[in-house]
Amino acid sequence: MLQSKLFAKTKKSLAKSFETESFKLLYKGDFIDQLASGIFSLLPLGLRVHRKIENIIREELQKIGAQEVYLPALQPKSIWEASNRWKTMDPPLFKLKDRHQKEFTIAPTHEEVITKLVQERVSSYKDLPIALFQIQVKFRNELRFFGGLLRAREFIMKDLYSFHTDQEDFRKYYQKVIKAYFRIFKRCKLKSVLTEASGAGFTNEITHEFQVLIPAGQDWVFYCPHCEFAQNREISKLKAGDKCPKCKKGKIELQRGIEIANIFPLGDKYSKAFNLKFKDKDGKDKYVIMGCYGIGVGRLMATIVEVWHDENGIIWPEEIAPYFVHLVPLEFNVSKVKQVSLKLYQDLQKLGIEVLCDDRKDKSPGEKLKDADLIGIPWRVVISKKTIKSGKIEIKKRCAKSSKLVTPKEFLNLLRR
Repeated sequence: MLQSKLFAKTKKSLAKSFETESFKLLYKGDFIDQLASGIFSLLPLGLRVHRKIENIIREELQKIGAQEVYLPALQPKSIWEASNRWKTMDPPLFKLKDRHQKEFTIAPTHEEVITKLVQERVSSYKDLPIALFQIQVKFRNELRFFGGLLRAREFIMKDLYSFHTDQEDFRKYYQKVIKAYFRIFKRCKLKSVLTEASGAGFTNEITHEFQVLIPAGQDWVFYCPHCEFAQNREISKLKAGDKCPKCKKGKIELQRGIEIANIFPLGDKYSKAFNLKFKDKDGKDKYVIMGCYGIGVGRLMATIVEVWHDENGIIWPEEIAPYFVHLVPLEFNVSKVKQVSLKLYQDLQKLGIEVLCDDRKDKSPGEKLKDADLIGIPWRVVISKKTIKSGKIEIKKRCAKSSKLVTPKEFLNLLRR
């Protein structure tokens, strides 16, 4: 992509304050745009990152046998009455009427729809287990919004639902999801902590959150650094300084965290509401046991920025960066600089490497370098009259402090490895 054609305008200064660094940097770098409070557009740079996170999630869930679906966001009142959540959902549902005066909601979650779908397709123990997921828009009628993508009214979520013959089969899959989630977050270069939490209206059982422990978080987590036992303060009876109840060695700390995912045992709550039964090996009718597992993709993207940034901008992990290489010709209007830059640009594309080339002629070298740091692409390659005199280019990893001079061929060979 030539940067002169990229639909993005970075901001030199900001007219308003931001609660979090991720909100500020994603907005300043033109990854997102705010339409209204808690409502955002994903611009080309932001959507590229978002899609890469989605694909990591897809790959890891498919490894544990989950199949992808896409479910309606617009849902009739009747299915929410069947689960008794039309009036009790917290935060309250967004509700509307069509031209026939029939009532609908734009969904914050999809337990009702997915259970109805499975109920129409499952009759025997031979049909189970099933795991279905989607990556789709959700609408939450939140009382307040925070930190840009960290807490929004409209956002994209991965929700996975599993269906089982019994609790034992469910627990086995629950553990598979935990392992898959840890792989997802590791690929996103995040360290997450499995945290005991409340059922949040879904279940009376203990559930689990995946928390990233950083000061920008809104949650409070009691955490043992020795064994990584963790509990959300909402359900905990612990205090900072207490001996860890799990390992009996570490001392409990109180830390802030960002919840990037959650997993819930649903039991037969929705199976009973929608009469989702199967016949077991003895021909007896039993209710299906369910679980649900969520990841807020936008929140995950923002959390990555909270962890991976410096005073100059974002430092994207390689697997989710919008581009892999940022070519920065300092004097693109100089014939030789342009020639070397475009040749390297084409060579990188032939290798299948995603590359952004700053071909803008109306920006000073300082502006180009500042934008490169702000956008945070893993490799920055500076090409100038000075470097090409010796047949070299200046390469620097965004996370590194220093740069070095190499030939274009040496750089290409480095990337091939």
